Amino acid sequence: MDLDVVYSKSDQLWTMALEYTPKLLLALVTLVIGLWIIKAIVKGVSKVMDKRDMDPTLKPFVVSLFGILLKVMLFITVVGMVGVQMTSFIAILGAAGLAVGMALSGTLQNFAGGVMILIFKPFKVGDVLEAQGYAGVVQEIQLFNTIMLSFDNKTIIIPNGGLATGSMINYSTQPTRRVDMKFGIGYSDDIDKAKQILNGLLVNHECVLKDPAHFIAVSELGDSSVNFTVRAWVNAADYWTVFFYMQETVKKEFDKNNIGIPFPQRDVHVYNH
Repeated sequence: MDLDVVYSKSDQLWTMALEYTPKLLLALVTLVIGLWIIKAIVKGVSKVMDKRDMDPTLKPFVVSLFGILLKVMLFITVVGMVGVQMTSFIAILGAAGLAVGMALSGTLQNFAGGVMILIFKPFKVGDVLEAQGYAGVVQEIQLFNTIMLSFDNKTIIIPNGGLATGSMINYSTQPTRRVDMKFGIGYSDDIDKAKQILNGLLVNHECVLKDPAHFIAVSELGDSSVNFTVRAWVNAADYWTVFFYMQETVKKEFDKNNIGIPFPQRDVHVYNH
């Protein structure tokens, strides 16, 4: 009786060996060939990124993530070839991924935003940026945050999630900018003379571009002043140079030519009873 049991178990083992050995060998061959193919694909992706000048911060991560995903797919395929039921395993893996995703939703949003910024490049290091209520010069673009330096030398750390989905102003994208200014004179002053002074200051300034031409016009008859709108095109780097120059020089030139710049005044009357 005992010998029959032994023979029965031996037969079962032999049957299982005959059944699973080809599957194991095929799975092993698939694993080896699959790893070789994945290595070649990852290397090809890396070369494509080099040719497209992919950001050096993003490239290692994308290549690594792509390789890991391919290896996970290969692992599931190989285990399935052996005969293991992967339905329950995949369901558990999906549930775990969902739980982790919900717990790290904010972090993943910032990560996704960082990836989008590094891929589409709405701004780069050195650009002057205004976003999320802050303005400054971009110092570093990380996967989760963007580091900016304010104009008064403060470090600003902005999460990439809101930065990628929100509105922003990039002052460094275009090579030229328009300087918009407004100057007022009194109602008794000579409009033509004031306009001539403003035009001369713009024509003689080396940073003001000739094309497009500058613009000067009376734009408003205010409560106490006649207001000029002045617009001049400059190279982006010269914006504040021209702006501050005009604010100071216009005042000096108006004073020399007896043209007044109105300012708010209040008359106080004292009555004695």
